[in-house]
Amino acid sequence: MKEKKRDAEESKITGFFDKDTEIKGDLHFKGTFRVDGRFKGKVDSESVLIIGDSGKVEADIKIGHLIINGEVKGNIQASEKVEVNSNGRIFGTIISPKLIVEEGAYLEATCQTTDKISLEKPAAAVLPEKKQEIEPKP
Repeated sequence: MKEKKRDAEESKITGFFDKDTEIKGDLHFKGTFRVDGRFKGKVDSESVLIIGDSGKVEADIKIGHLIINGEVKGNIQASEKVEVNSNGRIFGTIISPKLIVEEGAYLEATCQTTDKISLEKPAAAVLPEKKQEIEPKP
């Protein structure tokens, strides 16, 4: 029952940026949000984000479900899935348990499908230094 309630809530568009809108900043929302304009910044939500045909987003995105018809530049971390429709374009990184790419979509991205989505930035790996001993030639 809990899933049905969530589906009903997310089927309603709770926010919308029209094609003539340009916004910079942090975006947090519940429900479904649609971007047909330009957005630059950060997106953080466990809900649904739809990038419309005229939408251009340059952001670090942490989302539940992402549907792309427009253009996205940045890092995408989805806890449920990422859908790239035929008009969609992605430049960046995608980490998601499910990735759906329609024929005709453009991806210039590093993709990783995993069930373990860490919303925290991974710690930098510390590698031991390699010491090379060079023997002089006589």
